[in-house]
Amino acid sequence: MSYQRFFSRLSKEEQDFYETKYAAAEFYRVNRVPEEIERALNELFLQKPEDVHGYLADYFASLSAPPRINRLKGREVYDTRGQLSIEVEVFCIVCNKEKSISSAAVSSYFGPKETSLDWKAGSQRADHVMTAVQWINEPLNHMLKGKNPCDQTEVDHALSDFFMAHYLEEKDIHSREKEESRSPSESELVLFSAPPAQTKDKKNVDKAKRSTTSEKPFPPAEPPEPVLLGSLAIGSVSLAVARAGAVLQGIPLYKYIAALRNQETLTQFHIPVSLVTLLSCGKTSPGKLSLLEEVILIPRVGQRVKQIITMTLEIQKEMMRIMNTSTKAGATQAILHDSGALALGYEKPEQPLDLITEACTNLGLALGTEIHLAVNCAAHELMDYSKGKYEVATGILKSPDELVDMYQTIINKYPAVVALIDPFRREDIDQWEKLSNVIGDSCSLLADMTYKSKAPSLLGVSGRILKHINETTVSDLVLITSDHQGSLLMATTSSEPSSGDSLSDIAVGLGLDYIKLGGLSGAERMTKYNRLISIEEELAQQGILVSKEKHSPPLFTEKLQEQSNTADVA
Repeated sequence: MSYQRFFSRLSKEEQDFYETKYAAAEFYRVNRVPEEIERALNELFLQKPEDVHGYLADYFASLSAPPRINRLKGREVYDTRGQLSIEVEVFCIVCNKEKSISSAAVSSYFGPKETSLDWKAGSQRADHVMTAVQWINEPLNHMLKGKNPCDQTEVDHALSDFFMAHYLEEKDIHSREKEESRSPSESELVLFSAPPAQTKDKKNVDKAKRSTTSEKPFPPAEPPEPVLLGSLAIGSVSLAVARAGAVLQGIPLYKYIAALRNQETLTQFHIPVSLVTLLSCGKTSPGKLSLLEEVILIPRVGQRVKQIITMTLEIQKEMMRIMNTSTKAGATQAILHDSGALALGYEKPEQPLDLITEACTNLGLALGTEIHLAVNCAAHELMDYSKGKYEVATGILKSPDELVDMYQTIINKYPAVVALIDPFRREDIDQWEKLSNVIGDSCSLLADMTYKSKAPSLLGVSGRILKHINETTVSDLVLITSDHQGSLLMATTSSEPSSGDSLSDIAVGLGLDYIKLGGLSGAERMTKYNRLISIEEELAQQGILVSKEKHSPPLFTEKLQEQSNTADVA
C-alpha cells in the first residue's frame, strides 16, 4: 500500500499526529537539534496524546529556564473606605516573555487615631503610602529582580533584612534627635506618682499614708511601638510574591502556603470556624455603652460556611424585629459599624446580650450549646489616663479591679460567653491574672499581641490574635503559627481592611482553627467569606475536606468542651 493511500484512510486526528511527527523528525534531521527534542518526539509517538501541540508546548516549557521576578510595580490605590493604600504588581519573565503574574495588598495600620506612633511627627497616611510606593518601585524592585518567585523564604528573608536595616537607621536618628532636644534640667514626667497634698490634719495625713501604701500605683501606658514609614510595602510585596508563586505552580494560594508550612503535600484540609461579629456597642457606637466593641458569634463545629452565614443573618433579622416591636431591647438607635455589624445604642452591657439571648430563643437556637459568644472589649481604647480608670460607659468609670468584678458578673450571668478579647490594657498585669483565677475554666482570655510579639506572656492569657498587616511577611505568619501551635487563635482584619480575599487562603493554608472576618456587610468582608465558601466547595469536590469534631482550645477550654458535648448528647 502506498503512503498516500495509507494516509487517506486515517482520521483527521491521526493525520495531524503523523504530520506533526513527520515535520518534527524532518526538523531534527535537517537542524541536528538537541536530544531533548528527539526524546520528546519518541514519547509523543508512544503516548499519542489528543492535543499534540499542547503536549509539545508543555514538554518544551518544562525545559525552559524557571520564571524569575523581573520587576515590581507599586501604585497608590484607594481602599474600601476611600482612603489611600497601596497595591503591588509582580512581573516575571516566563518563557522569555515578561508577564504580569499577580497583585496584592495587605491591611494597613498606622496606629490609634489619638496617638501618632510613627517616629516622624505629623506624618499622615499619605506619607506612609508614598514612602511604601517609593520602596517598591526603587530599592525593593532592584533587590528582588532575578529572584525565584517560588522561593518564598529567600524573598521574605531579603524583605525582612531590608525592613530591619531601615528600622534601626530610623531608630538611631530618632534617638539622636531626642538627645539633642532634651535640656539637662528637664524633668521626667511620672504619671500617678505625685505625693498627696500636705495638710495639717493628722487624720487625713494618716489616711493618705495608708492609702498610698496599700494601693499599688497605677501603671502608666507602655511606650507605643512606632510604625515605620513605608512598612506597608513589606507585607504587600511578600503576599504578592506568594500569589505569584502559587500561580506559576498552578495551585491555589492556600495549598502553596500549606506547602511552606509543612514542606510536603497535604492530603487533608479543614476550614477554620468563622467567628462572625453580630453587633457592636463600642466607643464609636451610638448610646452610652463603650465596653462591648464587638459581640462575636461562635458557631457549632461542623457547619459549612454557608450555614453559618445563613444562621447569623437570621439572628440579626430577629434582633432587628425585636428592636422594632419591643421596648425591652432598650436600644435608642442603630447604625452600621466599621466592623460590618450592626452598632446599637445601649447603656448597659447586659442589654445587647439579652437581645441576642431573646433572638436565639425565638429561633429555637440553644445559646450555650449550639451557639457561643465571644466579646471583644478593646479595653485599651477605654482608659481615661487622667483618672486611671476605664470609662465603660459615658460617665461611668471603673478601676481595673472593679472591671474584674464586672466581667465576673457578666460571665456568671451569661455562660454562653466563653471568651473575652482584650479585657484590660496589657499594663494591668495583676488584673489579667486575677480575672483568670476567678473565671477558671469557664472563659478564655485572649490578647491582641500584634505589635507585642517580643513582650513576655501575660498570666491568664490563653490565646493570641494574629493579623497580617504592614511589615508582616508570609514567612512570618508561617513561623508564628508553627512556634505557637494551639495558642494562635484566629486571623482577623485590622481596622483598615483590604479588599482582597487572600486572608481566607492564608487562614486555610496555615491550618488555623478560627478566622474572624467581621460582620456580614461590606465588599471587603463578603469577598473573604465568599472565598472561604469557594475553598470549602473545592476541597469537598476533591475529597480532602475534613471537619473537626470539637472546638480547639484556647477559645474553648477542655472543661467547656466537655460541657458542650454533654449538652449535645442530652
